[in-house]
Amino acid sequence: MTDFRRLTGIFIAALGLVLSTPHASAQQPDRGDEPGLIADDGFELDPEWRKTVVYYRTTEPPGTIVISTSERHLYLVQPGGRAIRYGIGVGRDGFQWQGLVNITNKKEWPDWTPPPEMIQRQPYLPRFMAGGPGNPLGARAMYLGTTVYRIHGTNRPDTIGTKVSSGCFRLVNADVSDLYDRVPVGTKVIIRQKPEL
Repeated sequence: MTDFRRLTGIFIAALGLVLSTPHASAQQPDRGDEPGLIADDGFELDPEWRKTVVYYRTTEPPGTIVISTSERHLYLVQPGGRAIRYGIGVGRDGFQWQGLVNITNKKEWPDWTPPPEMIQRQPYLPRFMAGGPGNPLGARAMYLGTTVYRIHGTNRPDTIGTKVSSGCFRLVNADVSDLYDRVPVGTKVIIRQKPEL
């Protein structure tokens, strides 16, 4: 009987330890991958990340998108040495990339099918999620070349200006909707890790 009580006490103590220990980070969603979360439309972006027109020196023609991951800004080149600048969230360390692609598809309230590589890293994610306000891709998505990456909205506006994604570029829903209406399929997109000199 004494052994039984001692084993019961050990079990209860171990159970209490498990219940009081935070979940391992591997079981927690990335800050931007929270299926079902409804975006806080009242969230105030820091002025640095709000959409604005800026002077922008480039040799790229108007209509080109230039993404600077180091600055966490997306520029839509305009005539007259200007650009519309949007604040974005970018890939976390180890998930940033650069290149030249085109927008190959556009979708309003896109469905989300996390790629196998993401499921392997985060097995708790749904295998499919229909588009809507709780979808991590937000209100709009523009698909980049033949990659798995997109320019898309988010249900986590507080992640704009941060490095949290698995390689996609996110904007608040109002901004991604604005950009979506301004650019056609075929738009040239340049992704740079450093600003143009």
